[in-house]
Amino acid sequence: MNRFSASRKQIRALRLDRIATACFYGLGALVLLLIFWLLFTILGKGLPGITLSFLTKLPEEIDPGGGIGPMLFNSFYVLILSLIISIPIGVGAGIYMAEYAPKNRFTEVLRICVESLSSVPSIVFGLLGLAIFAELLGIGLTILGGAVSLAFLNLPMLARVTEEAVRAVPDDLRNASYALGATKFEVIRSVVLPVAMDGIVTGICLVAGRAFGESAVIILTAGLSTSGEMWDFNLFSPGETLAVHLWYVNSEAIVEDARQIADKSAAVLVFVVLLINLLFRVPLWFNNRKLKR
Repeated sequence: MNRFSASRKQIRALRLDRIATACFYGLGALVLLLIFWLLFTILGKGLPGITLSFLTKLPEEIDPGGGIGPMLFNSFYVLILSLIISIPIGVGAGIYMAEYAPKNRFTEVLRICVESLSSVPSIVFGLLGLAIFAELLGIGLTILGGAVSLAFLNLPMLARVTEEAVRAVPDDLRNASYALGATKFEVIRSVVLPVAMDGIVTGICLVAGRAFGESAVIILTAGLSTSGEMWDFNLFSPGETLAVHLWYVNSEAIVEDARQIADKSAAVLVFVVLLINLLFRVPLWFNNRKLKR
């Protein structure tokens, strides 16, 4: 009887394993189908109508045929500035929390605060940027204010992702490096960071895509207009981005082809986010191939 009951339990466990495996495969396929459907819907409507003039022309307020040139440039400009600010601080904070911070109540409270800030709505950071740059400093709605506010928005997530990636590095690698006489900084630079780079780059991709598609923060800190120039590097100019322009076209624009402009702008926005993730991932793929060889 014992053998019979044990065999029945094994058969039942195998059935449950197969059912669970099928369910997880089905859920994964469902998610992939949903993603592909969204991409096909957005890109299919907008990409066929995109031309070089649409990407480089100035927008029109009344006449049809306007472009997204200044907004597209501002999107990249604000993104680069925010990453220049957030990557060193966020990655450095994550390394400190994982490698240097002592284990006490203060660091635990600090970690909880960072996790809480990661889930704060973006409009709160927009209001913070508005209070600092527009009211306290009195510089108004500018590209600088938008970039710094986006950096504030991305810092908690980037710090938390970096900390988890660094903590995931096996201690055996650290101990082997210490046994060879390496200092703590040398271990972090030569062993920990290369191993944790995949996770860190994933965090950078997440914050970069979020920053490029953010609208609430930009509306409150950079404004709903541009300087009217295609290439305006002035940090104190208004900095309407592509995501904000997409919102404006869908809600307040009076041009005849507002719907077509919105579809093409959405396609450009999604395509650029995909391109950003690809550009960050390609060096890692080549690096992983070299390591395997």
